[in-house]
Amino acid sequence: MMRRLAAVVVLMAAWNTRAGWAQSVSPEVQRHIDKVTSCVHEAVMSEGEPCVGLEARMAQYHVPGVSIAVVHDGKIEWARGFGVASVGGPVVTAETMFQAGSISKPVAAMAALKLVERKKLSLDVDVNSELKEWKLPASEAAKGKTVTLRELLTHTGGTTVHGFPGYAQGETVATLVQVLNGEKPANTGAIRIEAEPGTKWNYSGGGYTIMQTMVVDVTGETFPKTLHDLVLAPIGMTHSTYEQPRPGTMGPAAVPYNGDGTPVTGGAHTYPEMAAAGLWTTATDLGKYIIENQQSLQGKANHVLSEAMTKEMMTPGMGGWGLGVQIGGKAGDQYFEHGGVNAGFEALVVGYENHGDGAVVMTNAQGGSRLADALMKSIAAEYGWPDFKTVVRSEVKVAPSVLAQYVGAYDLLPRFSLTFTMEGDAMYAQSNPNDKMRVYAESETKMFLKARDAEIEFVKDDKGQVTGLVLHQGSRDMKGVKK
Repeated sequence: MMRRLAAVVVLMAAWNTRAGWAQSVSPEVQRHIDKVTSCVHEAVMSEGEPCVGLEARMAQYHVPGVSIAVVHDGKIEWARGFGVASVGGPVVTAETMFQAGSISKPVAAMAALKLVERKKLSLDVDVNSELKEWKLPASEAAKGKTVTLRELLTHTGGTTVHGFPGYAQGETVATLVQVLNGEKPANTGAIRIEAEPGTKWNYSGGGYTIMQTMVVDVTGETFPKTLHDLVLAPIGMTHSTYEQPRPGTMGPAAVPYNGDGTPVTGGAHTYPEMAAAGLWTTATDLGKYIIENQQSLQGKANHVLSEAMTKEMMTPGMGGWGLGVQIGGKAGDQYFEHGGVNAGFEALVVGYENHGDGAVVMTNAQGGSRLADALMKSIAAEYGWPDFKTVVRSEVKVAPSVLAQYVGAYDLLPRFSLTFTMEGDAMYAQSNPNDKMRVYAESETKMFLKARDAEIEFVKDDKGQVTGLVLHQGSRDMKGVKK
């Protein structure tokens, strides 16, 4: 507890110094910044709930530092840091680098698509015809089909390995081939085909690691050099690199923290799976990435991809995914987005296709995605975006004795369960030890979360005993059985 309080004290001190390092902006833009940071709602709020500022939200989530860049009218209108890069250390500025996590994927996908345009790679042929040193092993699960680059980029190749934990400082880092084969010291399983390619969407960082191997094979260059030459330099992302570990000469970087406010053991992890998780960057540079895509779609500035290829990249397929990005919004006003989660770094990028709006939020703490989601809603409200609106629900008071009957664990999927506990008069839900969320009541049987847009409806048998629940999230309902 004392460590948490110390972190908050340092955070407040750093916050009070921000006027000394904030970029100079017009009074109108400063009003936008003040509104965005003074009222940061969670994904869901209760009717009449007062505003909570960014400073308080950062303390609530134990996030030491945040970097924000807002794109408006096709340019970066403002970029600013809040909090500290490390507890007791320097403040976050617009030049502070963070690990982008899985936001590495859409940026890396641009390089693969550039090589397609140069006819060094193909979107729709067997990846083994372009892999040299390593081949994707055959699998009965493929049912005679081969995997294509298009399927790898859209997460429909049927490949394994969702994500990668990285390697702490001092640990032996696996080679790319060791990662592909799941051989020690690799800390994930072998990347193989587990489902018929092209038949279902299943997020696979493993698929992007295969893509990384293809890029290295056809260029004969290191992956960081290829990404620098084909994507980062042309866009002007001068504070970005796929080098792992990050070169110390590249300027200030944030230190990663766990969800309880303690530093990640071993500091920033190293990711040989660079295409999937290896990008070090700034919110400003990712703002440039947003603008490049927007202008490329309009044929105004095609520094990396042609207008036609960018449109193909943004065309949603299975699961609403394009070639590297998820597509949302309404027809005619779509947006592209991607989140990122590495050990102690979490981020979110959103850009609209047909008008020059978007934003980037980067944090240096586990659980920072909740803050990034909240900030994106605050930005959306201030700039009048048609999406990312805060959900408002009616909260009622329910006796603790009623809530207590729901305490316990509920199995929803073979590897996913929700556990409900009571602390005083409040009930909490968690799916893992680091994801504890307060639960609020809409009625005696229906609850909701504020950290996420989800509702929980408890089910009773004819004797009034609680037997299960239904989790309502988005358009999906999941049934859970009480253990």
